[in-house]
Amino acid sequence: MRVFSASLATETNTFSPLRTDITDFEQSFYAGPGDHPETPTLCSAVIPALRRRAKSEAFTLIEGTATWAEPGGLVSQSTWEYLRDEILDQVRMALPLDAVILGLHGAMIADACVDCEGTLLSAIRQIVGPHCKIGASFDPHSHMSDLRVENADVITAFKEFPHTDFTETNETCVDLTLRAAKGEIVPDIQIFDVQMIDVLPTNREPMRGFVDRMKALETRGEVLVVSAIHGFMAGDSPDLGAKIIVVTDNQPNKGAKLARDLGLELFEFRGRATPEFLSPQDALSRAASAKEGPVVVADVWDNPGGGVAGDSTIMLQIAFDIGLKKAALGTIWDPMAVRLCFAAGEGTEFDLRFGGKTSAHAGQPIDARVTVSRLIRNAFQNFGASIVPLGDSAAIRVGDIDIVLNSNRSQAFSPDLFTNLGINIAEKHVLIVKSTNHFHEAFAPIASDILYASVDGPYPNDPRKTAYTRLRRAVWPIVENPYHLELV
Repeated sequence: MRVFSASLATETNTFSPLRTDITDFEQSFYAGPGDHPETPTLCSAVIPALRRRAKSEAFTLIEGTATWAEPGGLVSQSTWEYLRDEILDQVRMALPLDAVILGLHGAMIADACVDCEGTLLSAIRQIVGPHCKIGASFDPHSHMSDLRVENADVITAFKEFPHTDFTETNETCVDLTLRAAKGEIVPDIQIFDVQMIDVLPTNREPMRGFVDRMKALETRGEVLVVSAIHGFMAGDSPDLGAKIIVVTDNQPNKGAKLARDLGLELFEFRGRATPEFLSPQDALSRAASAKEGPVVVADVWDNPGGGVAGDSTIMLQIAFDIGLKKAALGTIWDPMAVRLCFAAGEGTEFDLRFGGKTSAHAGQPIDARVTVSRLIRNAFQNFGASIVPLGDSAAIRVGDIDIVLNSNRSQAFSPDLFTNLGINIAEKHVLIVKSTNHFHEAFAPIASDILYASVDGPYPNDPRKTAYTRLRRAVWPIVENPYHLELV
């Protein structure tokens, strides 16, 4: 048996002031054929999983390119075509194939291609033919199109948000696709359009119980795999919104009914799944007055994981204004400020302008007398089993606040975002992080409380106010009862 695997992934915020090109992929993660590390990444964990299976089952594994760019703005057409064609050429060279297994994200949009993943799957299907089994693993913050369902035999998506199950999900995709290629199962994919866009963290109810019920269906053998697509509200896609995907062993009627039942249940959660979002002033004031620390305050919308720059200074300026003590903030993306800190050197006190560079809605640049407390080349943080690069980074201190400046955009995943830069979080009363929910798993064990601050900025966080141009379906909350209306 011959199996090909590759990974091409990013999350596109079509409203972001940023642009994404080949440099972003190379800077974030790029591994040529055979060069993927043993450590899995969020969207390419199918490759290490396949390596283990190939050793134990003695099939031939042909590895293609694996690459990921941090979420950002529209992907340049030349970059999309280059990476697409690179993988398609690798598929052609690998023929004949019994299976193709891809690690994708699902929210990639290029200048002239709205459905990059669907286009890639369709092109691969044309090359490998109808008998080759194609499996694809997705992030739930994606746009699940009919083109993807039509050209894949197996689809899986992470169940958890934060995505702590990315390794397990990729392994499931590998297992089911290999079983299909061996003729042990006949996968059938059914999808239900929930027609809803919402923030659906799974570490709290009602989504916690919903995910547990999905897992129970798999454990009892009622389905091969079931996934909930949450959607990505910052992507102007015709397929925007939540969907349920059920894969059965050749039981289409059962799969369709179950997908609908789960979808209607998910729709009932609308508006109830998100945590309480506070104003930045209320969040920081509440954190400052807490009896015990550290209190973690999430700046949920200036989140590089949602495709924005992550250089907003709004929260930091409020922290200065209220005289916040014993605090740390991570991170502010500012490669130029990092470079100036390296030029100044550790221990230097000097005047620095930082942050607020990429958007008129992200606050003014901060001009302050700073002390450079730590400089790290090629800094990183951990996200589960994955290593997330921060690039050259600097820890600076302004008053009683430590700030991490980084040169590779990244949201906050782990406390080692601070500790790797020499910041002692045990001494902090408030930790401000830029992340919607991926921080939660690692920060919860050390936090006395977790607060969510909603700061308006370059991220379109209210679909009712977002100027979508491609959406032609009725979707809540744009439409209160979407099952009886269609957009015109």
